[in-house]
Amino acid sequence: MNKALVTGAHGFVGRHLTKWLEAQGYEVTANSVDIRDYESLRNQLDRLRPTHIFHLAAQAYVPESFASPARTFEVNTIGSLNVLEAVRQLGIKTRIHLVGTSEEYGDGDVSEESMLEPKSPYAIAKLAMDYLGRLYTKSYGMHIVVSRAFNHTGAGRGEQYAESSFAKQIVEIERGEREVLEHGNLESIRNYTDVRDIVRAYKLVIDLDPGVYNICSDQNVSMQEVLDLLCASAKLPIETKVNPSLYRPADFSFKEPNCDKFQKLTGWEPKYNLSQTMQGLLEYWREQ
Repeated sequence: MNKALVTGAHGFVGRHLTKWLEAQGYEVTANSVDIRDYESLRNQLDRLRPTHIFHLAAQAYVPESFASPARTFEVNTIGSLNVLEAVRQLGIKTRIHLVGTSEEYGDGDVSEESMLEPKSPYAIAKLAMDYLGRLYTKSYGMHIVVSRAFNHTGAGRGEQYAESSFAKQIVEIERGEREVLEHGNLESIRNYTDVRDIVRAYKLVIDLDPGVYNICSDQNVSMQEVLDLLCASAKLPIETKVNPSLYRPADFSFKEPNCDKFQKLTGWEPKYNLSQTMQGLLEYWREQ
């Protein structure tokens, strides 16, 4: 039986991934130790001896990486190094999926072979993890796959992220708990994929040859379009206003991505369109 260890299993994507892997017949264990604690992590891996490691644990909020760059590197880079080194030292024959990020591209070209232009401490810390994965593959013969997923959202997405914040504020307005929806930059372009499609992709990508794989959809939209889509599903008219404090430092727009390499190898395609995803996000907040 496939035995999967999921780091970050209690996070937004981790919860969806755990449910999906279990539905596919995996025996899944949620990581129970701080990945910054090498000895505890090594001991856990020694006990479990997983066939697959899905490494999702991270400080994943870009603005927080500007406020706390040291913590971001401790978790995203050193924590990832601990995972790789523990597997190497124990000699476990396991497939490892390092969950990278489209943020590594910045506003540069977005093919897997492009020159990377990270624009935040978060992106740089993830890029360092990316390079460590490739080093351990080449130097130690480990099976390590790196994914670079673009924006993904759905039920359970944290309210600190723009589209989830929009949805939560709309529900608060519907309930009479607030009067105006506040937002930051609406001109930036993002590529959205439903989290349910993302975890299907993660299950597939770990079994590919070591390398880097983009995961994305063809849904390239401005944040204004995302906001308009959510407001159109509101139960009453929504008034909005700009809050300058919500602008991200060093904000940018992605160039149009593709994941042809991944799709040709797996046949994966998204099942959910943006309207379905955003409607699901609204319903999630209405249930809270």
